[in-house]
Formats: sequence, C-alpha cells, structure tokens
Amino acid sequence: MAQIRAIRSEEDYDAALARITELMDALSGQVEDADDPNQVELDVLADLVELYEGRRHPIGLPDPVSAIMFRMDQANLTSRDLTPFIGSRAKVSEVLSGKRVITMSMARALHRHLGIPADVLLQEPGASLPDTPPGLEFTRFPLKAMANAGWIPHVQNLKDQAEELVTGLMERAGGRAFAAAPLYRKNDSRRINAQTDDYALRAWCWQVLAQAKEKPPLIEYQTGAVSPQLLRQVAQFSVLEDGPAHAKKFLAQHGVGLEYVKHLPRTHLDGSALRLPDGRPVIGLTLRYDRIDNFWFTLLHELGHVGLHLDDCSGEVGFVDDLSLRGVESGRGDTKEQEADQQAQDALIPQEIWDAGVILKNPAPMAVLQMASKADVHPAIIAGRVRHELDNYRLLSQFVGSGQVRRQFEN
Repeated sequence: MAQIRAIRSEEDYDAALARITELMDALSGQVEDADDPNQVELDVLADLVELYEGRRHPIGLPDPVSAIMFRMDQANLTSRDLTPFIGSRAKVSEVLSGKRVITMSMARALHRHLGIPADVLLQEPGASLPDTPPGLEFTRFPLKAMANAGWIPHVQNLKDQAEELVTGLMERAGGRAFAAAPLYRKNDSRRINAQTDDYALRAWCWQVLAQAKEKPPLIEYQTGAVSPQLLRQVAQFSVLEDGPAHAKKFLAQHGVGLEYVKHLPRTHLDGSALRLPDGRPVIGLTLRYDRIDNFWFTLLHELGHVGLHLDDCSGEVGFVDDLSLRGVESGRGDTKEQEADQQAQDALIPQEIWDAGVILKNPAPMAVLQMASKADVHPAIIAGRVRHELDNYRLLSQFVGSGQVRRQFEN
C-alpha cells in the first residue's frame, strides 16, 4: 500500500483522484476483500477526498425562491396565499420569477409564517433576521433625496428596499444598534425648527458619522482638548483665504472630525456636534448659507458644545442646530445653546475688543476693518456680529463673503 498523505491542496486532490482511478482499475472484477491493501488504500483516499471536497467545495444554501416554492409544495399553497407576506399578486409573481429581490420585511414574514430558514432567505450561513428598531418606519425616510445625494444606492423600488438601504447607512455610521439610539438632544428649547423632518435629520446625522468613520483623524481625541484657547486658534484661521480647509486640518490634528454634508429638504439645519461609537467628536456642517461669517460662527458654536457639554460626561449624546432660531428664542433658549453661543462669540471677537469699540453706533466699513485687525479675524466675522446685533441683514453685506466656503469642501 502506497504512503497516504493528507489532502491540503488542489495538486494533492488531483493526485488522490488519479490514484483512486488506478486502484479501482486494479480491483475491477475482484471479490471485495476488506483486508486487501488496495481496498484499504481506496477506502482511506475516498474518505480524504470527501473531507477535502466538503471543506473546499461546500454545498451551498438553496436559493430563496426554490425554498419558497418547496414550502408552497409542502403546504399546498398557491401564489395567492403568499400575498400577506410579499404584497400584491404582481409582487409575488415577480419574486417567484426572480425579477424582484426579497426584501427584509418579506424575509421576516416568510420566516415567521412559513418557517423558511433565515440563512436561506438572506443567503448567509448562520444569519438571523434582525428586529426592526423601535420607533423607526423605514419608508418615511426621504429615500429619493438620500439616493440622489449618494448616501444610499439608487435602485428601483426604493420603498420596497427601504429597510436594507437605510440600515446600510446605519452600519456605515457606526452600527445598527448605535445609530438607532438617540443622536442628539431632544427638549422643548432645543434649536430645531418645528418644521424639521426628524427622519431627514437622522439620515443627515448618520451620513456625517459615516463620512467621519471612513477617514478618521490619525490623532486620538483627548478629553479637554477643545478649550477656549483652541477655539481662539481656530478663529484666527479665518484671516486666511483657505481658512476653512486649514481649520479642518488643524482639528484633525486634535482628534476632532469636521465634515461637510449638504442638507436635505426639511432639515432646517446649520450644524451639529456628534460623537462616534468610540467617543470621538465630529462636527457636521451643512453650509446652507455659504457665507464666511456663517461658517465661522457655526463651527465655533459646535466646537463650544464639544468642549462645554460633550466632554463633561453628563450623558449628552449630541447637538443639532438651526442657528437662524438664535435671534427669535424669546427668552426660552436652552442654557447650553446660550453657553455655546457665548464661547463662540468670545473666541471670534474677544470681549475686551468688542467692548472697546463703538461699532454698533457707527457700523461703517472702516470700523469693521479696524476691529477685524485688532481681533485678528476676517472682517466677515465683525460684519456678521454687527448684522446680528442690529438685526439688519442688509447692512455690510459686502463683507460677509458669500459663495467662498462650500467650494473649499467640495474640491
């Protein structure tokens, strides 16, 4: 009997098959004898080949349509009987003909009511069907707008595949369980427009986090890194023509992500301060008002939230802000929002410089330039503060720098 070795490669496999052929030819016409060395070798080689084939060429799962039709045959069901689980008779016909994919909601119903294994329906060995996150209706997300923005694939029958598409975004943002949890504060005085679509807002936050996860800062974030001194350093980048790009790079060097994500309809949003699953802070900006003054105040406001509120271990999960509400809160403003406003304001224009000027009494262009020089910031920041304080947004419009920020993030 030849020496027998384990089959570990395709070459070993081919050699074993050739040897089996030789042994079968040699044993042909003989009475089977279990003690014959050739028969013993043949039996051992056959077992080794079967083991190798099982490891390298496993039998795949049956396809979902075959499993459904087998179950229909077992239970004597017609296509009409599948409509409660799949939908209309047209959808049933398309699923059974392979023209329509089986969605997660269909799979969940077929598994629950017909007993078809989850791993067969999902075509993943050992897979299970996840529960629907409480409080979420996947078809209420603005799927078309999300697809147009490139956040989810642009497929036919968006609503039919809503759960798969949205959960794909959730996974990119940090995982289904993490993304389904609250991402931002909810209370009566939060700076969120009453007309905001919460589903659009959730999707926007997930895209911010997804982008931040794809290209994380190389530096680990240290609690306390976002101090008033750091905010002041960031503000001084405003004097540079490409200051926003410098700010993004500078914050990355301190472990803070900065992401631009265009707003969706009905988000009514300027910015956010969020946290990834590992605790790293991420600033998200919509740049819906593409002005220099708006960019710097929004950025410093959200950084204020990071330093003042996300670092204090009080359980805050994140903030989202419609800063157009800042001037119309009528005394009902959130204390935390006011604190972030103040820190941003002080970082952009130190209080002693603002108090020393009389710019509100004489908001002339030369006064703007002089104060900007003293504060070491862009004149747009001075003009923006004056316009806000006087509630006159026609004033000093030549300074605010419209159309000069977004292009730095889109390139």
